[in-house]
Amino acid sequence: MELFPEKLLKSFQIVQWGYTEELNPKSFEYYQDWVASGDHGSLKYLSDHRKEARKSLKEVFPECQSAVVFLFSYAPQKLAADNFYQSEESNGLKMASYVTAFGGRDYHNLLGERLNQLGEHLSQNYQDLRWRLSLDIQPVLERDLAYRAGLGWFGKNSMMINRHHGSFLMIGSLLLNQKLSAPTLNQETDHCGQCRACIEACPTDALIEESRTLIAEKCISTFTIEHFKEVEAPEGMEKASGEIFGCDICQDVCPWNKRPIRLGLDGQEESDFKKENEVFLKNFLSPSLDEVIEKVEAMSGKGFTREFKDTPLGRTGKRGFLKNLKFWKKIRSN
Repeated sequence: MELFPEKLLKSFQIVQWGYTEELNPKSFEYYQDWVASGDHGSLKYLSDHRKEARKSLKEVFPECQSAVVFLFSYAPQKLAADNFYQSEESNGLKMASYVTAFGGRDYHNLLGERLNQLGEHLSQNYQDLRWRLSLDIQPVLERDLAYRAGLGWFGKNSMMINRHHGSFLMIGSLLLNQKLSAPTLNQETDHCGQCRACIEACPTDALIEESRTLIAEKCISTFTIEHFKEVEAPEGMEKASGEIFGCDICQDVCPWNKRPIRLGLDGQEESDFKKENEVFLKNFLSPSLDEVIEKVEAMSGKGFTREFKDTPLGRTGKRGFLKNLKFWKKIRSN
């Protein structure tokens, strides 16, 4: 029985999926040690009451018996974004490529819809099937779940890396109340070897090679996404390249991303990228930095949230986003 038709998977940007009945993460003790060391910094949602919920999928979904894990690739959209940033239209500011990878929408909403459709499809073959979605807003160690499903290994940059599809991926899962008649994949071994490209490329020295974790307060993504008010930028960020929301640097240099990006050459058309992301290009990525700051300053906090609530930018809000813009204004003025 074919659980998921290839045509459906492709239309959802799913490049691979895996199945596991292992409900407990293998890295929970490492996660506890990481939190105990304080390296999670201001990301309190990783250390509050939800921390213990991450020790088993049953803490999230008591009926859970298994999980299906999907890899949503945005390598073609990543290539289209890079082509734009290298064009004369770009003002030199950048966003993490996942922002522009899903038609300009907040991926939580879009992938949530797709996961529900996949659950509905499964329920046609399994009577009384119930499921709960898992994206990165649930207390689930999602990269560990993908590892248990045989979909990759933990890279030195802490990302989940897949041998065939790299790391420009979103992980989404269905936690199920039944076990399925589904094939399983062998758990992946480490393929980073002696490579230190990501460690050496990170301008803020946020990556901890030995534990394959990061120091959250040194990470550019933490500064640009998770800090909603004025805070000091991590030391070394001035050596980055105009990141105003998220950061791709440690993934850009990863050798395992070269093939997926190259294969994306016949992926998303440039015209599609511009049409789907017009709101970002028009407001933030094409006008001069002064014009961008002036536009954001002219908006009320509620107005900013209202206009961008259905995009990833809704999380940071006006004040946090303006902080990012003004950092690069200061750097460019010196």
